[in-house]
Amino acid sequence: MNQSCFLFPSIALILLSSFPSIAAPNQTINSDIPTLSEVELPNTQAELLTQESLPSETREETDTDSSEDADIDLEVVGEKDALPESTPTYVIEKEEIQKQGATSVADVLKRMPGFAINDVGHGADIHTGTYYRGASINQSVFLINGRPINTNVSTYHGGTDLNSIPVESIERVELYSGAASSLYGSSAFGGIVNIITKKGYSQPKLTGSVEFGSLNLNNQQVSYSGSSDAVRYNFSFERFFIDNRYPVPEGAANRDAQGYLFNADTATSTYFGSVGVDLDQKNSLNLDVTALSSRRGLIYFGFPLQRDRLDHDGLNVGFSWKTRLAKDESSNLTTKIGYNRDYFSTYGPTGATSYRTGVLDTQQITARVDHDWKLTPNNQLRWGLDVKNTDLYGDVLSSDPNRQAKNETENRSVLNTALFAVNTWKFSDRLLVDLGLRQSFDGQFGSYFNPSLGFRYGVTPKVAVRASWAGAQRNPGLDQLYVYDTVHGWDPNPDLKPETGSSWTAGIDVNFSDNLQGQFTYFGSSLDNRLGIIAGKWENVGLVDTNGLEAALQLKIAREWSTFVNYTYTDAEIKTSLNPAEKGLQLGLIPYSLLQTGVSYSKEGWQANLYMTYNSGSRRAIFADTRSNTATDFIPSYINLDLSGRVPITNNLGLMVYLENLLGEQYERVNRIYSPGFTFRLGLTANL
Repeated sequence: MNQSCFLFPSIALILLSSFPSIAAPNQTINSDIPTLSEVELPNTQAELLTQESLPSETREETDTDSSEDADIDLEVVGEKDALPESTPTYVIEKEEIQKQGATSVADVLKRMPGFAINDVGHGADIHTGTYYRGASINQSVFLINGRPINTNVSTYHGGTDLNSIPVESIERVELYSGAASSLYGSSAFGGIVNIITKKGYSQPKLTGSVEFGSLNLNNQQVSYSGSSDAVRYNFSFERFFIDNRYPVPEGAANRDAQGYLFNADTATSTYFGSVGVDLDQKNSLNLDVTALSSRRGLIYFGFPLQRDRLDHDGLNVGFSWKTRLAKDESSNLTTKIGYNRDYFSTYGPTGATSYRTGVLDTQQITARVDHDWKLTPNNQLRWGLDVKNTDLYGDVLSSDPNRQAKNETENRSVLNTALFAVNTWKFSDRLLVDLGLRQSFDGQFGSYFNPSLGFRYGVTPKVAVRASWAGAQRNPGLDQLYVYDTVHGWDPNPDLKPETGSSWTAGIDVNFSDNLQGQFTYFGSSLDNRLGIIAGKWENVGLVDTNGLEAALQLKIAREWSTFVNYTYTDAEIKTSLNPAEKGLQLGLIPYSLLQTGVSYSKEGWQANLYMTYNSGSRRAIFADTRSNTATDFIPSYINLDLSGRVPITNNLGLMVYLENLLGEQYERVNRIYSPGFTFRLGLTANL
């Protein structure tokens, strides 16, 4: 592998660590931090560096809002999860999301440590995936307010749609790993993403934005939030469209006769609403609803041009009831009931004379009872029950004579229940140990047991070490087991086995100073019976061992200036495979090195944010460049620079500018899909 994959990130980390620690005006720097008994160390609340992640006395109150808005802060927001103490948590807040100009959850995640996201941005195709620490999107768990939204559907591009929640409704996004898998699911090889939504303001507030830009982009977002006595509410809407028609080089996916990217347009409308009620001092209720309507063209599999379309309609409804069983916060019981429906319809021509359609309609009903109980001052227990019933309707139809024998309609269902418990022992002010247990009962694959273990030790007041291990199992989706994929011509396989294995981390968290914090993590996993396509059929294709290093640094340079650096090295090696040519190779679409860094300036409503991404390149793996036609091709490495800024027009109105790919390089992002070069967005934001 090219040594530059290591050299560039190493230089960046060295330069960052050499910055002096500069105190904000009138701020006293304390060389010590409290002991573990007094506060949570950085590993339990490690945030990407934003203005919100710093002590309140250093924040600029007028950075994004006028002084008139200062008393309209959030009254209640999504509650932080009570996680195992050994679990590192990365958090990105709404202020950083706004700075990035994110238009989807995938946009938000792409700048968090460990994420390689190929299915976001201009011309992106959802075949190419979201990976966290080498694990795919279906090997991670995605939550909204602690409630699962994964479909476990793989064919017809039916993976979890990260466009399904309006960005305007998001309060923050939290990323977990380690022992948290005992709480949220045995399939969390790659970690857990929890999307926390806004719940209400102390006074009614209307916020909105409108953007226009390159490639006929237009995006509108609006949100109305407020509270009245014991009732809190938030309603959000987002509409997004882009035609993604731009010239691409020879050999690019879905290049038409004029040399332009073809059939890559995207249109989405997303809706969100939540209402919360405090019944009394001990009981509160919350209802939230999200809905998605998405229409897009598909690229990537086009031989010749891919003309298939994909319609996706989604609905997620959740109800939660939290009750405080004790006089204090030592015993809390939370009950959640959810309904999730995803309707995927894909259709298009097969050659010149045939036509095909495929429908996957999944409906899930979930229920969860979760008791967080402080048994003694040194012993915390969290335990409960998960229930999930999944129904799948699959309908495939092709007029191709060679495929008509496989036309079918399938109705399948599976019930999964699980008992979970995580116990935390505080042996001293410095040492904490977590033990997690999850016993699952599945209607398709029987019962299985997945434990987890983690610890955290404060070596000094400024340094803590931590480690975790978790067993995992991800069951094949009902579509992989039973539904023929008429678009790609993939056969199901009812004899598939679950993907099984374990994941682990070891890390150190350091407070270099009040202004500089760092997290350094070694991570690994071993996944056997991984699922893939061999000769047009779903199969358990082999073993993948993943090892990697992750660094996250947060630096407050001065009162108005802040910066962060995230670097991830991922070695996901195929150890065994039914395809001998793959043995020993890096998993396709996953780069070895990924570096994200940014610097921000914010004062009195003015903002400037410069972000850089370095990608070492990933293996094309599927449909390699036809000029070489080998399974070992790597795309070239690339660097991307984005600049965003805000110019205050009035106290409540601002002009937003986003300049993307400043270098103007038309690099190959993944698997013959190219960026358009330089693009821009202009918009207005308002707070009323």
